[in-house]
Amino acid sequence: MEFRKITEEPSLHERLDEKSVEELLHEMNEEDRKVPVAVAAAIPQLNQLIVQVVERMKRGGRIFYLGAGTSGRLGVLDASEIPPTFGMPPELVIGLIAGGDTALRNPVENAEDDPNRGWEELVEHSVNADDTVIGIAASGTTPYVIGALREARSRGILTAAITCNPGSPVALEAEIAIELVVGPEFVTGSTRLKSGTAQKLALNMITTATMIQLGRVKGNRMVNMQLTNAKLIDRGTRMIVDELQLDYKQARNLLLIHGSVKKAIDAYSQQ
Repeated sequence: MEFRKITEEPSLHERLDEKSVEELLHEMNEEDRKVPVAVAAAIPQLNQLIVQVVERMKRGGRIFYLGAGTSGRLGVLDASEIPPTFGMPPELVIGLIAGGDTALRNPVENAEDDPNRGWEELVEHSVNADDTVIGIAASGTTPYVIGALREARSRGILTAAITCNPGSPVALEAEIAIELVVGPEFVTGSTRLKSGTAQKLALNMITTATMIQLGRVKGNRMVNMQLTNAKLIDRGTRMIVDELQLDYKQARNLLLIHGSVKKAIDAYSQQ
Protein backbone atom coordinates (compact mmCIF):
# COMPACT_ATOMS: atom_id res chain seq x y z
CA MET A 1 0.00 0.00 0.00
CA GLU A 2 1.38 3.39 -0.99
CA PHE A 3 1.83 5.64 2.04
CA ARG A 4 -0.73 8.42 2.05
CA LYS A 5 -0.54 11.05 4.77
CA ILE A 6 -4.25 11.53 5.40
CA THR A 7 -3.57 13.67 8.47
CA GLU A 8 -2.12 16.37 6.21
CA GLU A 9 -4.94 16.43 3.66
CA PRO A 10 -7.18 19.53 3.42
CA SER A 11 -10.02 19.86 5.90
CA LEU A 12 -13.47 18.86 4.70
CA HIS A 13 -14.70 22.20 6.07
CA GLU A 14 -13.90 25.44 4.27
CA ARG A 15 -13.88 29.16 5.20
CA LEU A 16 -13.64 28.46 8.92
CA ASP A 17 -12.71 32.08 9.59
CA GLU A 18 -16.06 33.21 8.22
CA LYS A 19 -18.23 31.01 10.45
CA SER A 20 -19.96 31.68 13.75
CA VAL A 21 -18.86 29.98 16.96
CA GLU A 22 -21.94 27.77 16.90
CA GLU A 23 -21.24 26.66 13.32
CA LEU A 24 -17.65 25.83 14.25
CA LEU A 25 -18.73 23.79 17.25
CA HIS A 26 -21.30 21.76 15.30
CA GLU A 27 -18.80 21.02 12.55
CA MET A 28 -16.05 20.05 15.01
CA ASN A 29 -18.49 17.75 16.78
CA GLU A 30 -19.40 16.23 13.42
CA GLU A 31 -15.73 15.39 12.86
CA ASP A 32 -15.21 14.14 16.42
CA ARG A 33 -17.93 11.50 15.95
CA LYS A 34 -15.59 9.72 13.55
CA VAL A 35 -13.05 9.05 16.29
CA PRO A 36 -14.68 6.18 18.24
CA VAL A 37 -15.50 4.45 14.95
CA ALA A 38 -11.82 4.55 13.96
CA VAL A 39 -10.75 3.27 17.38
CA ALA A 40 -13.29 0.42 17.23
CA ALA A 41 -11.77 -0.73 13.94
CA ALA A 42 -8.41 -1.15 15.71
CA ILE A 43 -9.70 -3.27 18.62
CA PRO A 44 -8.26 -6.53 17.18
CA GLN A 45 -4.76 -5.02 17.16
CA LEU A 46 -5.26 -3.44 20.59
CA ASN A 47 -6.37 -6.80 21.96
CA GLN A 48 -3.32 -8.53 20.45
CA LEU A 49 -1.05 -5.97 22.08
CA ILE A 50 -2.67 -5.94 25.52
CA VAL A 51 -2.68 -9.74 25.87
CA GLN A 52 1.07 -9.79 25.27
CA VAL A 53 1.70 -6.75 27.49
CA VAL A 54 -0.07 -8.45 30.41
CA GLU A 55 2.07 -11.56 30.01
CA ARG A 56 5.23 -9.46 30.06
CA MET A 57 4.20 -7.29 32.98
CA LYS A 58 3.49 -10.41 35.05
CA ARG A 59 7.16 -11.23 34.51
CA GLY A 60 8.22 -7.75 35.63
CA GLY A 61 8.08 -6.03 32.25
CA ARG A 62 7.28 -2.39 31.68
CA ILE A 63 5.53 -0.25 29.07
CA PHE A 64 7.49 2.52 27.36
CA TYR A 65 5.67 5.17 25.31
CA LEU A 66 7.70 7.24 22.85
CA GLY A 67 6.46 10.24 20.90
CA ALA A 68 7.05 13.84 19.93
CA GLY A 69 4.81 16.89 20.33
CA THR A 70 1.17 16.09 21.09
CA SER A 71 1.78 12.36 20.70
CA GLY A 72 4.62 12.45 23.22
CA ARG A 73 2.60 14.52 25.67
CA LEU A 74 -0.28 12.05 25.50
CA GLY A 75 2.07 9.18 26.31
CA VAL A 76 3.52 11.03 29.29
CA LEU A 77 0.00 11.91 30.47
CA ASP A 78 -1.21 8.32 30.34
CA ALA A 79 1.90 7.04 32.11
CA SER A 80 1.61 9.67 34.85
CA GLU A 81 -1.96 8.61 35.67
CA ILE A 82 -1.10 4.97 36.43
CA PRO A 83 0.36 5.41 39.96
CA PRO A 84 -2.53 7.49 41.39
CA THR A 85 -5.26 5.51 39.63
CA PHE A 86 -4.00 1.98 40.17
CA GLY A 87 -1.40 2.31 42.94
CA MET A 88 1.40 1.02 40.73
CA PRO A 89 5.04 2.19 40.94
CA PRO A 90 5.82 5.04 38.51
CA GLU A 91 8.56 3.06 36.78
CA LEU A 92 6.15 0.46 35.33
CA VAL A 93 4.65 2.72 32.64
CA ILE A 94 7.12 5.32 31.37
CA GLY A 95 6.42 8.11 28.91
CA LEU A 96 9.36 9.45 26.88
CA ILE A 97 9.00 12.59 24.77
CA ALA A 98 11.44 13.94 22.21
CA GLY A 99 13.22 16.87 23.84
CA GLY A 100 12.62 15.64 27.40
CA ASP A 101 10.43 17.27 30.04
CA THR A 102 11.02 20.73 28.55
CA ALA A 103 9.01 19.61 25.52
CA LEU A 104 5.93 19.00 27.66
CA ARG A 105 5.31 22.76 27.68
CA ASN A 106 7.54 24.19 24.97
CA PRO A 107 8.63 22.91 21.55
CA VAL A 108 12.24 21.72 21.43
CA GLU A 109 13.67 22.47 18.01
CA ASN A 110 14.61 19.43 15.91
CA ALA A 111 14.29 17.02 18.87
CA GLU A 112 12.02 14.66 16.98
CA ASP A 113 14.37 14.52 13.98
CA ASP A 114 17.09 12.51 15.76
CA PRO A 115 16.59 8.81 14.85
CA ASN A 116 19.01 7.64 17.56
CA ARG A 117 17.84 9.53 20.62
CA GLY A 118 14.74 7.43 21.32
CA TRP A 119 16.72 4.21 21.55
CA GLU A 120 19.41 5.93 23.62
CA GLU A 121 16.74 6.95 26.15
CA LEU A 122 15.41 3.39 26.28
CA VAL A 123 18.92 2.11 26.97
CA GLU A 124 19.22 4.68 29.78
CA HIS A 125 16.18 2.97 31.32
CA SER A 126 17.75 -0.50 30.87
CA VAL A 127 15.06 -1.66 28.46
CA ASN A 128 14.91 -5.47 28.18
CA ALA A 129 13.05 -8.32 26.46
CA ASP A 130 10.19 -8.34 28.99
CA ASP A 131 9.36 -4.70 28.23
CA THR A 132 7.04 -3.29 25.56
CA VAL A 133 7.89 -0.25 23.45
CA ILE A 134 4.93 1.65 21.98
CA GLY A 135 5.65 4.41 19.48
CA ILE A 136 3.03 7.14 19.14
CA ALA A 137 3.04 9.31 16.02
CA ALA A 138 -0.05 10.70 14.34
CA SER A 139 1.81 11.29 11.09
CA GLY A 140 3.67 8.00 11.30
CA THR A 141 6.91 9.63 10.15
CA THR A 142 8.68 10.76 13.35
CA PRO A 143 12.40 9.75 13.21
CA TYR A 144 12.70 9.73 17.02
CA VAL A 145 10.01 7.03 17.13
CA ILE A 146 11.07 5.13 14.01
CA GLY A 147 14.64 4.66 15.23
CA ALA A 148 13.58 3.48 18.68
CA LEU A 149 11.10 0.94 17.32
CA ARG A 150 13.61 -0.41 14.80
CA GLU A 151 16.29 -0.97 17.43
CA ALA A 152 13.88 -2.41 20.00
CA ARG A 153 12.33 -4.86 17.55
CA SER A 154 15.73 -6.01 16.31
CA ARG A 155 16.51 -7.02 19.91
CA GLY A 156 13.34 -9.08 20.39
CA ILE A 157 11.44 -6.47 22.39
CA LEU A 158 7.68 -6.31 21.74
CA THR A 159 6.92 -3.19 19.72
CA ALA A 160 3.69 -1.45 18.74
CA ALA A 161 2.84 1.74 16.88
CA ILE A 162 -0.14 4.04 17.30
CA THR A 163 -0.59 6.14 14.16
CA CYS A 164 -3.33 7.87 12.19
CA ASN A 165 -2.06 7.17 8.68
CA PRO A 166 -2.24 3.64 7.23
CA GLY A 167 0.97 2.01 6.04
CA SER A 168 3.22 4.62 7.65
CA PRO A 169 6.98 4.24 8.24
CA VAL A 170 6.38 4.08 12.00
CA ALA A 171 3.80 1.30 11.63
CA LEU A 172 6.12 -0.71 9.38
CA GLU A 173 8.79 -0.76 12.10
CA ALA A 174 6.43 -2.20 14.74
CA GLU A 175 5.31 -5.75 15.33
CA ILE A 176 1.76 -4.56 16.02
CA ALA A 177 0.41 -1.59 14.06
CA ILE A 178 -2.56 0.22 15.60
CA GLU A 179 -3.83 2.51 12.86
CA LEU A 180 -6.53 4.99 13.90
CA VAL A 181 -7.62 6.48 10.59
CA VAL A 182 -9.81 9.45 11.53
CA GLY A 183 -9.46 11.37 8.26
CA PRO A 184 -8.37 14.97 7.61
CA GLU A 185 -8.38 17.31 10.60
CA PHE A 186 -10.94 20.10 11.08
CA VAL A 187 -8.08 22.60 10.89
CA THR A 188 -5.85 21.17 8.17
CA GLY A 189 -2.91 19.28 9.65
CA SER A 190 -3.76 20.02 13.30
CA THR A 191 -3.33 16.51 14.70
CA ARG A 192 -3.96 17.71 18.26
CA LEU A 193 -7.64 17.39 17.28
CA LYS A 194 -9.12 14.09 16.05
CA SER A 195 -5.80 12.29 15.85
CA GLY A 196 -4.90 13.26 19.41
CA THR A 197 -8.32 12.24 20.69
CA ALA A 198 -8.07 8.85 18.99
CA GLN A 199 -4.61 8.28 20.41
CA LYS A 200 -5.83 9.17 23.92
CA LEU A 201 -8.68 6.67 23.64
CA ALA A 202 -6.27 3.93 22.54
CA LEU A 203 -3.88 4.69 25.41
CA ASN A 204 -6.81 4.61 27.85
CA MET A 205 -7.68 1.14 26.57
CA ILE A 206 -4.12 -0.19 26.74
CA THR A 207 -3.35 0.74 30.33
CA THR A 208 -6.84 0.35 31.79
CA ALA A 209 -7.39 -3.14 30.36
CA THR A 210 -3.86 -4.12 31.38
CA MET A 211 -4.31 -2.92 34.96
CA ILE A 212 -7.65 -4.72 35.25
CA GLN A 213 -6.02 -7.93 34.01
CA LEU A 214 -3.26 -7.47 36.59
CA GLY A 215 -5.83 -7.34 39.40
CA ARG A 216 -5.66 -3.62 40.13
CA VAL A 217 -9.46 -3.21 39.88
CA LYS A 218 -12.13 -5.04 41.89
CA GLY A 219 -15.54 -5.18 40.23
CA ASN A 220 -15.48 -1.77 38.58
CA ARG A 221 -13.66 0.14 41.31
CA MET A 222 -10.17 1.61 41.75
CA VAL A 223 -9.39 -0.27 44.96
CA ASN A 224 -5.66 0.46 44.68
CA MET A 225 -5.86 4.21 44.04
CA GLN A 226 -3.58 6.51 46.00
CA LEU A 227 -5.28 8.47 48.77
CA THR A 228 -3.84 11.84 47.81
CA ASN A 229 -6.75 14.13 48.71
CA ALA A 230 -10.01 14.35 50.65
CA LYS A 231 -12.14 13.43 47.62
CA LEU A 232 -10.26 10.16 47.10
CA ILE A 233 -10.33 9.31 50.81
CA ASP A 234 -14.10 9.82 50.75
CA ARG A 235 -14.44 7.69 47.60
CA GLY A 236 -12.36 4.92 49.14
CA THR A 237 -14.33 5.06 52.37
CA ARG A 238 -17.62 4.63 50.51
CA MET A 239 -16.20 1.64 48.64
CA ILE A 240 -15.43 -0.02 51.97
CA VAL A 241 -18.87 0.87 53.34
CA ASP A 242 -20.50 -0.80 50.34
CA GLU A 243 -18.22 -3.84 50.42
CA LEU A 244 -18.14 -4.55 54.15
CA GLN A 245 -21.38 -2.89 55.34
CA LEU A 246 -19.53 -0.85 57.95
CA ASP A 247 -20.50 2.62 59.13
CA TYR A 248 -18.69 5.53 57.48
CA LYS A 249 -16.40 6.40 60.42
CA GLN A 250 -15.26 2.81 60.92
CA ALA A 251 -14.64 2.40 57.19
CA ARG A 252 -12.64 5.62 57.02
CA ASN A 253 -10.45 4.64 59.95
CA LEU A 254 -9.82 1.25 58.39
CA LEU A 255 -8.86 2.87 55.11
CA LEU A 256 -6.44 5.32 56.70
CA ILE A 257 -4.77 2.57 58.73
CA HIS A 258 -4.13 0.32 55.74
CA GLY A 259 -3.61 2.92 53.00
CA SER A 260 -5.75 1.45 50.23
CA VAL A 261 -9.24 0.05 49.75
CA LYS A 262 -7.91 -3.39 48.80
CA LYS A 263 -5.59 -3.67 51.78
CA ALA A 264 -8.31 -2.48 54.14
CA ILE A 265 -10.85 -4.98 52.81
CA ASP A 266 -8.32 -7.82 52.86
CA ALA A 267 -7.24 -7.03 56.42
CA TYR A 268 -10.83 -6.81 57.70
CA SER A 269 -11.81 -10.04 55.95
CA GLN A 270 -8.94 -11.91 57.59
CA GLN A 271 -10.03 -10.98 61.12
